[in-house]
Amino acid sequence: MPKILVIEDTENNRIIISRRLKAMKHEVHLCEDAEQGIVAAQELQPHLILMDIGLPGMDGWAATRALRTNPATATIPIIALTAHAMAGDREKAIDAGCNDYETKPIDFPSLFAKIDALTGGQPPATALGVPPA
Repeated sequence: MPKILVIEDTENNRIIISRRLKAMKHEVHLCEDAEQGIVAAQELQPHLILMDIGLPGMDGWAATRALRTNPATATIPIIALTAHAMAGDREKAIDAGCNDYETKPIDFPSLFAKIDALTGGQPPATALGVPPA
């Protein structure tokens, strides 16, 4: 069962995402802001992070870059969740270090396919006891 960390500031979005992920038998952990999410990612070593981009304080772009520079979290797949659907936003997400991108409102079948593709049911290397690079 993949462990997923959801970093999302909007309560209704956290509830909806959490319920849908749990229905798909994922273990779900929730954080309301980037700072909490970075700490949780280090402690939990999730199989995947769903990162809201429009977070208060530190935004999702900065949080993703911070996770990518930390050897303990650098290999955890990250999917950007954003209401930004402008030309170039997907590339901006990839450039920040996200593995994929999903716009809001969330197309859950699409999101679940991306989660499955990125987790493959396998934990991240750091959770397997492989020392970080």
